[in-house]
Amino acid sequence: MNPPLPPNKYHPLAWLAGEPVIGEGTWIGAFTLIDALGGLTIGRGCNVSSGAQVLSHSTARRCVTERGWDQLDRSPTEIGDFVFIGANAVVLMGCRVGHHSIIGAGAVLTEGMEVPPYSLVVGVPARVVRSIESEVATWRAEGAGLAAKAATLANQAPGAAR
Repeated sequence: MNPPLPPNKYHPLAWLAGEPVIGEGTWIGAFTLIDALGGLTIGRGCNVSSGAQVLSHSTARRCVTERGWDQLDRSPTEIGDFVFIGANAVVLMGCRVGHHSIIGAGAVLTEGMEVPPYSLVVGVPARVVRSIESEVATWRAEGAGLAAKAATLANQAPGAAR
């Protein structure tokens, strides 16, 4: 029987390698690989969906050179605050993803890709398709309106403290 994954505070079926810096309120789903062997920062309030991989090292050169290149390639990866990473997306080493961005399910961000804040990123290889800044502002306003409506309804409920 294989030994269990090393324990972590995010999900028992997530594998965290190295010492990632992960911001408050970040959620990491099952079957994810969070690789900090080359340096990794994930901001606060992020969601890393099931099956996603966030990498900071590669063994490709070592493998194809039959270990003639006898080291790991490493490059720090940075994920900004409030970034959503969709199911089975792959963020390769050296990427920098700006805050409030959405990485679509199955996208593959190639090594060293720079993603501006408020970007929608999709595809293989991944590309930025547009800014979502105005939509985020709309969603934020709509969310505040729904919260206010829920509070009003709660106060009108029979037996509510008055």
